[in-house]
Amino acid sequence: MAARKTTAKPNVSADELKSYYKDMLLIRRFEEKAGQLYGMGLIGGFCHLYIGQEAVVVGLEAAAEEGDKRITSYRDHGHMLACGMDPGGVMAELTGRIGGLSKGKGGSMHMFSKEKHFYGGHGIVGAQVPLGAGLAFSDKYKGNGRVTFTYFGDGAANQGQVYETFNMAALWDLPVVFVIENNQYAMGTAQNRSTSTPELYTRGEAFGIKGEVVDGMDVLAVKAAGEKAVKHCRAGKGPYILEIKTYRYRGHSMSDPAKYRTREEVQKMREERDPIDHVRDLLLTGKHATEDDLKAIDKEIKAVVSAAADFSRESPEPPLEELWTDIYADA
Repeated sequence: MAARKTTAKPNVSADELKSYYKDMLLIRRFEEKAGQLYGMGLIGGFCHLYIGQEAVVVGLEAAAEEGDKRITSYRDHGHMLACGMDPGGVMAELTGRIGGLSKGKGGSMHMFSKEKHFYGGHGIVGAQVPLGAGLAFSDKYKGNGRVTFTYFGDGAANQGQVYETFNMAALWDLPVVFVIENNQYAMGTAQNRSTSTPELYTRGEAFGIKGEVVDGMDVLAVKAAGEKAVKHCRAGKGPYILEIKTYRYRGHSMSDPAKYRTREEVQKMREERDPIDHVRDLLLTGKHATEDDLKAIDKEIKAVVSAAADFSRESPEPPLEELWTDIYADA
């Protein structure tokens, strides 16, 4: 079947545009602060920042409904914030404190919120994909009309369990949107050096799964594609693939110097394609906000992030006995 590039964009109100701007800016400022805390030694282990990819999750959350589920990989801070998880709880989890959303036991890569239907951060490449199909199977069994957003990257798109999952999802018409966050470099290898097919959304054709490629630097394009995908899933037509072409400004993780690309390439993307600047321009040119309005929003967001960082430093470390809690789910 022919999979095509999406070009449609939804009409949105000024309030919606401001909401997307705030949500993306929160993720950007939060991740900048997380990078600072990592540099200070307050965040240990790995730390994968979402800077540059903000439009992906904000656009898809705008297409989601209450009760829809989401599951992703270890680059997960932005997903948590976009679905409404508390910034203080997220930051405290990064610093390994008891006030964290997983009581400091999950760290940067493994967070969870039953309340927000967020089923992780997963550290093993591609492992979340079959789990996402399982969440969708549960919803289909219950007949509740919910959809699961299963996120994975261009590197994970070459993992075998992804295609086993595609096959099962297609066989059972599962209500799952497979979201390929294609930031073009996986862990540090350009897609054209690691992947035989240039367009990853076509990988579902062998299983009869529809899909399309989306401009991941444009939150409105992502929202439009997300609405189309969830409509397909809610109608009982089975899974859908969105390959969202985005770009991360930082390395794969905080320990990655990203020498596999030039500074000029990154700077060009920042100057010409930044997703937050795009919405900022829409607000200003559409006279939905003034420069002073946007400065006030930035000040407000910075205060939220600063408070989250303070909370993460002030929250105590988890006591030893916490190692034996939350091992089994309640009956």
